[in-house]
Amino acid sequence: METILLFAPLIGALLAGFGWRWFGEQIACIIATSLLFLSMILSWVIFLGFDGETYSISILRWVESGSLFTDWAIRIDRLTAIMLIVITSVSALVHLYSFGYMAHDENFREGESYRPRFFAYLSFFTFAMLMLVTADNLLQLFFGWEGVGVASYLLIGFYFRKPSAGAAAMKAFIVNRVGDFGFLLGIFALFWMTDSIQFDVILPMGAELATQSFSFLGFEVNAANTIAMLLFIGAMGKSAQLLLHTWLPDAMEGPTPVSALIHAATMVTAGVFLVCRMSPIMEYAPFATNFIIILGALTAFFAATVGLVQNDIKRVIAYSTCSQLGYMFVAAGVGVYSVAMFHLFTHAFFKAMLFLGAGSVIHAMHHEQDMRNYGGLRKKIPYTFAAMLIGTLAITGVGIPLTYYGFAGFLSKDAVIESAYAFGGGLGNYAFWMLVVAAAFTSFYSWRLMFLTFFGAPRGDHHTHDHAHESPVVMLMPLGALAFGAVFAGMIWIKPFFGHPDEVGKFFGVPYAEAQMEEGHDLADEDAHHYVFTGAPGEGAIHQAPDNTVLNDAHNVPKWVKVAPFIAMLGGLLVAYIFYIAVPSLPARWAEVNRPLYLFLLNKWYFDEIYDAVFVRPAQALGRFFWKFGDTKIIDGGINGLALGIIPFLTRLAGRAQSGYVFHYAFAMVLGVVALITWISLSIGG
Repeated sequence: METILLFAPLIGALLAGFGWRWFGEQIACIIATSLLFLSMILSWVIFLGFDGETYSISILRWVESGSLFTDWAIRIDRLTAIMLIVITSVSALVHLYSFGYMAHDENFREGESYRPRFFAYLSFFTFAMLMLVTADNLLQLFFGWEGVGVASYLLIGFYFRKPSAGAAAMKAFIVNRVGDFGFLLGIFALFWMTDSIQFDVILPMGAELATQSFSFLGFEVNAANTIAMLLFIGAMGKSAQLLLHTWLPDAMEGPTPVSALIHAATMVTAGVFLVCRMSPIMEYAPFATNFIIILGALTAFFAATVGLVQNDIKRVIAYSTCSQLGYMFVAAGVGVYSVAMFHLFTHAFFKAMLFLGAGSVIHAMHHEQDMRNYGGLRKKIPYTFAAMLIGTLAITGVGIPLTYYGFAGFLSKDAVIESAYAFGGGLGNYAFWMLVVAAAFTSFYSWRLMFLTFFGAPRGDHHTHDHAHESPVVMLMPLGALAFGAVFAGMIWIKPFFGHPDEVGKFFGVPYAEAQMEEGHDLADEDAHHYVFTGAPGEGAIHQAPDNTVLNDAHNVPKWVKVAPFIAMLGGLLVAYIFYIAVPSLPARWAEVNRPLYLFLLNKWYFDEIYDAVFVRPAQALGRFFWKFGDTKIIDGGINGLALGIIPFLTRLAGRAQSGYVFHYAFAMVLGVVALITWISLSIGG
């Protein structure tokens, strides 16, 4: 079953990409989609039937070199099971949605067979992502890691005739290479220190690595902290954290289904998955985890501020994704990995629905993406409006405070914020307040999107408004399925992810009391510990990390802490209502009065301009230098000089030597004999 689950998308990609000429475009797309739904069904079977025992299925012997022995194997534990349903469920629904969205694409000429290629890329991406999350060693994980990078390059640049799409694809690929280099160094360091890259070998060695050091860049560094930092650099690139985030908004150049699949629920969560997978090592790397908290909270705040003023509907949701990823990293940084996975899990439903809903709006408005040209669409596209409303209620965190009743984002986001407060100290307070402020901003820009799109008078091209229409059923069905998850996923799964430590332990593999006995703890000690995702095949999926009370303390924070995100949500909603419904002229006036701040946010804190000045232009200048001076003057000049000067001279000289006169040849022979006798005489004399 696990093998079928893994390889079904690959088979679909091959059949759609190479076999469509034999059985037609429509059949090829149906085959690829059907195989994705098969993978989705098998994923849910594994998730619902998982009993907490980690197991591994070997597919083939892969690499044998020196002490490195690596199988290609499928590792199944609770962490893998969660990722399987996220990846296959969203991917299957995106495949179905794409039948309607990609039916008639104006970016391609009539008669071009682009749909089988699009479905093949989607399926290949899903296969690579499944390779990543089912890996039982770092080499296999890196293979999937790079596979999704290649697939994202193909999908972002799918509209190959658009220069902006090609530039965005290149940007995503290059920025991710920066993070991937750090990831590679982390893998090398782990192998250097442990002589293995197998998870069941390296994960239990966190405590040992914490006591070891090695030389890196001329410094003697702690092994656990350095390895954790290098691995996190890889996670920063893939999950678009601050400094390596610039590729994500530009990636919206791809078709909207690509945005929903890659940039909402799957590829961008790979970094969160990596940190959680390596949690046994992260637990012994306090410098790295503190850095993760700082950067995650700053990313959540930064992306939320930029989202306040964006006008492209997809870019607003893209920055929302970047912000929500920051929440996940904060949860991982404070050691509550189950909460990080909880927010990843719920985020997949409501964010994929928001992207697909945005695609339905764009489809209705004939590919217009500027929200300033929308308005009054709720009656034109009521089903899309309902789906977007549910997604907005979920991402902004609407629910009943102090209870476990609310939309998915209400429960998972609040769990992250409460965990940050429970972490305590200056760092915990910093993360808490940054996330609360980000929650207020999230509410503002999410409701701003809803008000600009669906309320008020129509703006922009009235002909486009008059002809706006609801999307076909094949596009609305995925929205309905995702809406169910956005409403109920949090309420159904809150206790396994964020309940009593005993419940969390049972869900992830080891009952709390049993884990205490394994570690020699006193059973009377009811302090919670971090649950880390480790364990060898046949053993529990998790073991206990060093003593920590964050998970337990998060349930006992003051009531004002639990209510703070809800109040922030109401504040953002109220301000958005005033700005875009009550006094529609207010945003323009505010932007004019606060123009420097407005431009600062509109230009995304000028990160692109700074990177252009610091990295891009110097690199281009260096390239021009090597081109014009190194290549043209030195290499080409040298070759041309040799060809046009020295070679003709030698040729003329050789031509003159062949004069045809016997006395010339005799004279040359005499000179040769004299030279030979002189050399022999000097040699004997020496």
